[in-house]
Amino acid sequence: MALSDVKCRNARPASKLVKLSDGGGLQLWVQPTGSRLWRLAYRFDGKQKLLALGSYPLLSLAEAREARDDAKRLLLAGVDPGKERSLRKADSAKDSFRSIADEYVDKLKKEGRADRTINKVKWLLGFAYPIIGDKCIREIDPATILAALRRVEVRGRYESARRLRSTIGSVFRYAIATARAETDPTFALRGALISPTITSRAAITDPKALGGLLRAIDAFDGQPTTRAGLRLMALLFPRPGELRAAEWEEFDLDSSLWTIPEARMKMRRPHRIPLSKQAISVLTSLREVSGGGSLLFPSVRSASRPISDNTLNAALRRMGYSKEEATAHGFRATASTLLNECGKWHPDAIERQLAHIENNDVRRAYARAEHWEERVNMMQWWADYLDELGSKNARVISIGERGKPAVPSRASTLTPTATVHQTPRRASNLRRSY
Repeated sequence: MALSDVKCRNARPASKLVKLSDGGGLQLWVQPTGSRLWRLAYRFDGKQKLLALGSYPLLSLAEAREARDDAKRLLLAGVDPGKERSLRKADSAKDSFRSIADEYVDKLKKEGRADRTINKVKWLLGFAYPIIGDKCIREIDPATILAALRRVEVRGRYESARRLRSTIGSVFRYAIATARAETDPTFALRGALISPTITSRAAITDPKALGGLLRAIDAFDGQPTTRAGLRLMALLFPRPGELRAAEWEEFDLDSSLWTIPEARMKMRRPHRIPLSKQAISVLTSLREVSGGGSLLFPSVRSASRPISDNTLNAALRRMGYSKEEATAHGFRATASTLLNECGKWHPDAIERQLAHIENNDVRRAYARAEHWEERVNMMQWWADYLDELGSKNARVISIGERGKPAVPSRASTLTPTATVHQTPRRASNLRRSY
């Protein structure tokens, strides 16, 4: 007798397995534990086989009958329903979001992306895997992706949720390029997430306040290597990660040059930094105290590892500067602001020294000048300017005042009335030909 939904719902467990037949090989198995499972008995190639369809009531009687009919159609076509399901599962696993994401990460590695970038992508994808990792990428819709994003957003990590949406979108676009998906559902989620409040890294851009910071660094009573690191951040303004992992073999003190290898650069290309006399003096002193290893700033725990990301920021906190006042990365904004405001240097030379990439694709293709000679002069001028600001006897004049003497050269002797001054150039003289 055929089953009814009422009979399925009222089926009670016994001490051993109970099988209720619906016809055509479809059975409802009532386990002693109380679970009710759909099974399809069929013969293929002369052998008796069994196919699991699902559990009741998650799979209703009508849905179970539909699955039975689908299996019967496969049998009529000479296809084993069980083997067909295994093949579909294998294809689904091959085209799962997780497997395609792994391929995408491998692609980034082959492109030479930084280890830090790769690890960040893996970390973000880890938030998505519990919900969409094992799903076939073609079956993932915007609502499912949004559920994964909400799990990050409800923790107040709005920026991480935004980056996760972008990363998931990159995986989908890779799947489209490899003919395993047709659309990117993350486009439908634009505006669905809470926008994070963007907070720029704190930086001191007032010359008088910068002078106070430089004097505080000179008076810092912590590790000599940490003090040297802060001085070099002020003099050379690299990214903190580029400095803390620096190795002595990258420096040519005789040629006054530091060459950062592409592996540590954000834009994945080597970067040259001219070394001022002051920077060379700091480096020469640092070599005597850094332990004689390959690293400029070895960790106190292991000479083979550099200082941590937080070492320089922690030193600034010890000196009384909060994270809202000064950061190690902020030295870049400090230099960019004051070098541009003084009007002495070509803006492109400043951008090259900061290792920035031109945003405009067309202009980037043509603007390849390194402005090297000007950068050499600029870095020495900057070091002399910092010496003036850091002097206890220096008097800082507003950058807007005109008609005053220019900043003294490094070779000059500071007097009690030494003047720190920046004279903006006229707009017509701002850009030069090179």
